Amino acid sequence: MDSSVSIKIRKPLTTVLLLQDLDYGGTQRYATHLLRHLNRELFDLELWVLRGGEDMLPIAEECQVKVSYFCLDSWVTPAALYRLFKKLRAQPPDIIYTLTSVPNIWGRLFSYIVGAPVIVSSWRGRKEQQFESILWHASNRVICNAEALKRFVVQRHSVDPDRTEVIPNGVDTEHFTPDENLRTESPTILYLGRMAGIKDPMTALRAFEILSSRVPSAKMLMIGNGKLQTQLKSYAVKQNLSDRVTIMPGVSDVRPFLRKAWLLSLSSLSEGLPNVILEAMSCGLPVVVTAVGGNPEVVTEGVTGLLVGPRDPERMAEAMEKIISDPSLRDSMGRKARETAIRKYSIETITGLTEKALINACLDAIHRKGRTDIADY
Repeated sequence: MDSSVSIKIRKPLTTVLLLQDLDYGGTQRYATHLLRHLNRELFDLELWVLRGGEDMLPIAEECQVKVSYFCLDSWVTPAALYRLFKKLRAQPPDIIYTLTSVPNIWGRLFSYIVGAPVIVSSWRGRKEQQFESILWHASNRVICNAEALKRFVVQRHSVDPDRTEVIPNGVDTEHFTPDENLRTESPTILYLGRMAGIKDPMTALRAFEILSSRVPSAKMLMIGNGKLQTQLKSYAVKQNLSDRVTIMPGVSDVRPFLRKAWLLSLSSLSEGLPNVILEAMSCGLPVVVTAVGGNPEVVTEGVTGLLVGPRDPERMAEAMEKIISDPSLRDSMGRKARETAIRKYSIETITGLTEKALINACLDAIHRKGRTDIADY
């Protein structure tokens, strides 16, 4: 796919990515990919962060961009919002790209009030509560990371489809690589994600409980932060799974765990398009995931993984067993998963699509709003 942008501008466009936090998460990883790979001849990049959370700050700082925090509290305080408004009013960027619900609400509203030239917003999960029916009118572009989300916002919130683009998440396929020498001898199931209700990690754990009664040598590794971590640990102890299940906090580098595992399991109730699926596929892992959101768009049933319904631990356990008990199927799925990641979801492809979307948003501002204060084309 040719996703490159060919355009000349007088000077790079001041472009702000606005995040809620820099905790471990797929949106944060997507943002750091953009900071690292967007064309600096087109975009002069900054990262603004509404609240505390520094898990991924070192990665952001490696991208050699200015990082500004509006507060270091565990929530977005009124003071942080005031500072955001004040900074936008004093220094409105050429482009502001808001990511996740709180930035999509306040960043978009404040940018509209102060007259920021170009506003780009995002939809990366179906459960976002960001007053889209009202606020999409302020956006020159709404970027969804799955076709399912575009259909949802168009139908549910009456967003103009001509101002909506689909750009899936990308994965650095040279960074996330397989290493068969690191695969564990025992079948190892990996859950990698937030320990939050929308991710429903308990279903994955219950599926493993069923699996372990059939495959006693199986192990499970659950990695992620969130309020459900204590509940999961208690359940593992209660069900005598502690010697087979390891539950640990999120980490900045997940590659060692992806390379050890036999498959990735994700039991979400709702999704956009999770980065972790792409990272697993790039590492040559088959995936067993729920058929929600954009998951069916990236996982080809029976080819790169298996899809199951949400809240169905029995079916998830069956899918896990099918893959780990058939080496030929597992190897074939892993190989085709990596091929798919390289062909369709490379960072170069996704970055190019994002550059096009940002430029299209600028052209929309010029043509639809008559803006003349953006850098000349």
